[in-house]
Amino acid sequence: MVSATENKTETDTEFYPQAKPRRLVFPRDFGAHPSYRTEWWYLTGWLGQGLTAMGFQLTFFRSRTQHASENPSRLAPQQLLFAHAAVSVAKEDVFLSANRAGRLSGTRLRAETTDTNLQFEDWHLSRVQRAASEIYEGYFAGEGFALSFEALATQPAILRGQMGLSQKGPQAQQASHYYSRAPLSVKASVSLGRQTHMLEGKAWLDHEWSSQMLMPGAVGWDWLGINLLDGGTLMAFQIRNKHSQPLYAHVDARDRLGRPAKGWSALRWQAHGSWRSKSLIHYPIPMDLVVGGQSFRLVPLMLAQEVDARASTGGFYWEGAVSLMQEERLLGHGYLELTGYGAPLRM
Repeated sequence: MVSATENKTETDTEFYPQAKPRRLVFPRDFGAHPSYRTEWWYLTGWLGQGLTAMGFQLTFFRSRTQHASENPSRLAPQQLLFAHAAVSVAKEDVFLSANRAGRLSGTRLRAETTDTNLQFEDWHLSRVQRAASEIYEGYFAGEGFALSFEALATQPAILRGQMGLSQKGPQAQQASHYYSRAPLSVKASVSLGRQTHMLEGKAWLDHEWSSQMLMPGAVGWDWLGINLLDGGTLMAFQIRNKHSQPLYAHVDARDRLGRPAKGWSALRWQAHGSWRSKSLIHYPIPMDLVVGGQSFRLVPLMLAQEVDARASTGGFYWEGAVSLMQEERLLGHGYLELTGYGAPLRM
């Protein structure tokens, strides 16, 4: 999830289209939607087990500015592209990240509209069809690390909300188009310094686009995507105010066949601890999920998984690999994103 927190103006309403109910059409909607204000493709994965466990994430953000398309200046940035990437290495207790920012050029920086095909120089993410297989390919690198992967999709896209229209608040305009591809079976080559590891695991892809800011009073959100060991998936988010109280929340659990799973609708988020990062921000991790009389814990692969995005989308946020546990029982692996804790989130 990505958005911002400033109030929407009349100019914004006139300039950007609103996300409205419609049928998503694939493969077209796998691609970019440049008329909307903001859009992101967010791929996370959990590789290996035990001491070999690693988490990774690769995110591309597209942002439309309010520079008119007829502006003759080559310096007028009508479309911006940002990219974030990170790896979390359990054995070394190391978190490595990198981020980039630039103007969409159609050559070295591009986001194609016909299908998932994103490039920021040598970083890329694309969807390819090989015979009957649907595969997401990607690559990213930073100081001391590089990762290339192939992620096989075995299920159709999961349409969030009402047929892909996901509400982010009580008003109709507070919505996004949103689908997920999960679970994905991933194989990756991970280079850390001079060592290269070949690992397998599960991954998750979210694609979301919208023009609406978060509702007034919102400062950020908590988002969760878990690939369950039984083949099911769990996605949940809550949008918070400055007092860390939920303003809007949603949960979407699926069984191994992609059908809605019962029992999660009353989910509540509850901080179980507090961790202070190098940026001096306090994050509510570990965190519990409470459903009725049951409690589930989100246990981070490591605490230090804070992203410094000041050079691209701005500010700090916590985004890291977590395990879903019930007492001593492992239920699944995935990613948790915590934004707006140091300062209200802005794009």
